[in-house]
Amino acid sequence: MKNEQFPKLSNRSSALGTENAFVVLAEVTALQRAGSDIISFCIGQPDFPTPINIQDAAVKAIREGKHGYTPSNGIPELREAIAREVNRLRGLTGTSSVSADDVVVGSGAKPFIAYAILSTTDFGVGDEVIYPNPGFPIYESQIVVNGAVPVPLGLKEARNFAFDPAELEAAITPRTKMLILNTPHNPTGGSLSAQDLADIAAIMRKHPQIWIYADEIYSRLIYSSAFQSIAALPDMLGRTIISDGASKTWAMTGWRIGYAVNKTLAPTFTRWVTNTESCASHISQWAAVEALNGPQDAAEMMKASFLKRRDLIVGLLNQVPGISCLTPGGAFYAWPNVTEACRMTGCADSEVFRKKLLTEAGVAVLADIHFGARVAGEGQHIRFSYAASEKAINDGVGRIADWVKKNTK
Repeated sequence: MKNEQFPKLSNRSSALGTENAFVVLAEVTALQRAGSDIISFCIGQPDFPTPINIQDAAVKAIREGKHGYTPSNGIPELREAIAREVNRLRGLTGTSSVSADDVVVGSGAKPFIAYAILSTTDFGVGDEVIYPNPGFPIYESQIVVNGAVPVPLGLKEARNFAFDPAELEAAITPRTKMLILNTPHNPTGGSLSAQDLADIAAIMRKHPQIWIYADEIYSRLIYSSAFQSIAALPDMLGRTIISDGASKTWAMTGWRIGYAVNKTLAPTFTRWVTNTESCASHISQWAAVEALNGPQDAAEMMKASFLKRRDLIVGLLNQVPGISCLTPGGAFYAWPNVTEACRMTGCADSEVFRKKLLTEAGVAVLADIHFGARVAGEGQHIRFSYAASEKAINDGVGRIADWVKKNTK
């Protein structure tokens, strides 16, 4: 075995990125197994159980024998419920609304990132995809591995982590095929304002060849205002791929139910699902029908809890020497600026700071470089997922404050 030769892997697989939250989680798990006391803020998933009515709907589906394949685009009952919810939440009415035929259900929302890129770009011909930076790392990974050119668009702390529309306009070329928008945003928790969306739409109207991928997985976790989608603006619905799912709103991350909505691309997405996953879990689809159509008390309770935790963690972080944190508008992430804390403690950058917090303070967070290359002039940041108990937030930020004070040079 020692000298055995194995076939080579493809260049494509070597270029495939990852989601570093899971890499850090493995570090945390190893330290915990070795006896370390770690408070973790690294994984972005609700810490609540799936609501009981949704669990019961899944059990009922099992008992009724709903175990087999479904149509690749999802069961009609779920697609109809999704269309109603998409129209309601985004204010889509009349001819500017979506139907069940426009909806494709998948095993989570994440596969549709790849399906959208595969459906709108060609491999190795220089097609470009613009995406937010920092951003969900799978955007860049899927752009690269599917042979398109990634064009990062830097988010600005001074703009509440929106990008400058002028920089978007400057980034567009004849090769641009898609723009990825994410609001509320991972990792910053920022949400695009009505003016931000209007400015983006005005630019997009000049470039009708560009698709818009609207990643709106946190659409029901927005705190400062009503959710707004670019799909609701004039001339935008037909070219916008709305992506959402059950994972965040109803604590259903492991149930793997997401969806994409676009009239033109629905048949193409359906073929991609047929070629890859065949269909989403039949049982999970019936659970999602109940999530959408059933009582929303549990979802509202979770949202209220996240809002309370947001205010708690932002308040605490802003009391730590060298750390400043804007109040995020949605999702369950805080993105504090730690530039001064790094300087005070002799850390070269946020990744060194992050590692020291893990090994010396017993607190697990992610660094900005886990979400793309640092944006020039924006300093150093770390990400907290405040999908954690209030005790964990108090204790974790307390440990960080103590560590910074102890290690200030």
